[in-house]
Amino acid sequence: MTTFAEHLARFATGCRDGGLPAEVARDAVGRVRDVLGNCLAAHAEEAGEGPGGPVAAVRRVVAAWGGTAGAAAIGLPYGLPAPSAALVNGTLAHALDFDDTHLPSVLHPSASVVPAALAAAEDAGAGGAALLAAVAAGDEVCVRLGTASYLPELRNSLFFEKGLHATSICGTIGAAVAAGLLYGLDEEGIASAIGVAASMGAGLLEANRTGGTVKRVHCGWAAHAGVTAAMLAREGLTGPPTVLEGRFGFFAAYLDGRHDADALLAGLGERWEVTRTVYKPYPANHFTHPAIDCALALRARGLDPDDIEEIELGAPAPVLRTIAEPHEEKISPRSPYHAKFSGPYTVATALLGGGGLGVYLDDFAELHPRRLALAARVRCVADERASELFPVSFGAVLRVRVRGGATLTHRVDSSRGGPDNPLSPGELALKFRLNAARALPAPEVAVLDGRIAALATAPSCAGLARLG
Repeated sequence: MTTFAEHLARFATGCRDGGLPAEVARDAVGRVRDVLGNCLAAHAEEAGEGPGGPVAAVRRVVAAWGGTAGAAAIGLPYGLPAPSAALVNGTLAHALDFDDTHLPSVLHPSASVVPAALAAAEDAGAGGAALLAAVAAGDEVCVRLGTASYLPELRNSLFFEKGLHATSICGTIGAAVAAGLLYGLDEEGIASAIGVAASMGAGLLEANRTGGTVKRVHCGWAAHAGVTAAMLAREGLTGPPTVLEGRFGFFAAYLDGRHDADALLAGLGERWEVTRTVYKPYPANHFTHPAIDCALALRARGLDPDDIEEIELGAPAPVLRTIAEPHEEKISPRSPYHAKFSGPYTVATALLGGGGLGVYLDDFAELHPRRLALAARVRCVADERASELFPVSFGAVLRVRVRGGATLTHRVDSSRGGPDNPLSPGELALKFRLNAARALPAPEVAVLDGRIAALATAPSCAGLARLG
C-alpha cells in the first residue's frame, strides 16, 4: 500500500514537474509577498527591542555558527548557510503575529514554508516558477496535516487541545517538502525528507498564555529544521515510510491516533486547501480579530471611549484560554507582544483608534496607560453562536455599557480577512507597502513588489530576502 508520506511526495513532485494551476500560482505569489512584508516590518521593529529581542538572539547564534554562505537573511550584510538563513527569516516572519492563517486547522503555514523555500531556492540557484511550486506544495502539505487534526466533536484542532503549536509542528514538514523540491529530490527523497522532518517539529503554546519570547522563534526553527531535513535526505538519510500513520508515527505521537485521513489526502492536487488560507489585517493573535472588528464598528458608530463603564466580550469558548486567561495577565499584559494575545487589550486598542487597516504595529509599540485602563473594564465570556461557528470562522460579540445605562452591541460572524470576508487586493497591497516601508525607502518597496509580481517568469530568486 502507498503510505501517507508517499502520497504527499507524489503530489509535491507533481507540483514541480507538472506545473501549478494558474489560481494556485497566483496564490503562491501572494504568500511570498505577505511573508516578505511581515519580515521587513519585523526587522524594523527589532530596533526597538535591543539586544534582548528574539530576532537579535537568533542572529547572534547563526553568526557564531558560521558556515558557507548559501542564502540571504534579512538584516545581515553577508550570506548564511541555507538552514541558518531560514531560521532568521522564519523568526522574522512570525515575530509580529501578522502571518496568514488556515481554517479550521488554525495554523500559519507560510511563516515556515516561505522562508525555507526562499533559502533553498537561493542556495540551489532555482528560478521563480520553482519557488512558487515549492511554496504551494509545502503550504498545502502543512495545512492538510493541520486539517487532519481537526475534530468536529471538539470544534477544535487536537493539537491546540493538547497545548501543541500546530504551526511549527506541521510547518516543519511543509518546509521540508518545499526545500526538498528545490534541491531536486525525487518522490522517494521527498518522502524521506518528510520522514526526517517529522522527528524535528516541535512547539508548545504556553507562551500565548503567560509570556516568554520563544514562540516568535517557532516558525524560524521549523523553517531551519525543514531545510536541514531536506539536505539530509539529499545526502541519503532516510525516514520511516509510515512516519505519519504508523504505530509510533506522527498522528499517534501527537494526536493519540485520532486523525482524518480524508482531510489529508482526498482530492490532493485537485482541491487546494491552501487557497482558503486567509490574510491578517491586524498584527495580533487571530483569535482577537473578530473582537477588534466589533470594537472598530462601535467606534465608527460614534462610541466615545470616555463614556464606557463596562465591556463584555463574547468569544468562542475554545479561544478563551488564549485571549482571556489568566485574567490578570490579559487585562495587564507583561509586554507589548503579550498584549497581542489579550482580548481585553486589543479591544481597548481598537476602541481608542489604531492605524493601518484599523489596528497596526505602532499600536503595540508600548503598553499605553489609557488602553490598560480600558482593558481593565473588559470581561470575557463564552458566546454560544461564536462557539458554534468556530473554527470554520472566527466570530465575536461586543456589548458596551455606557454612562446613562445604555448598552451598545455589535456582532461579527466572520472576522475581517476571514473566509466570508476576505481582504481586497487593495487592502493586501496596502498591508505590504506599510510593512515593507518600515525597512525600505519607497522606491525599493516598489522594486521588490515588482520582482515578487514577476516571480512566475523570473530566472533567479536571489536577493529577495536581502535589504538594499
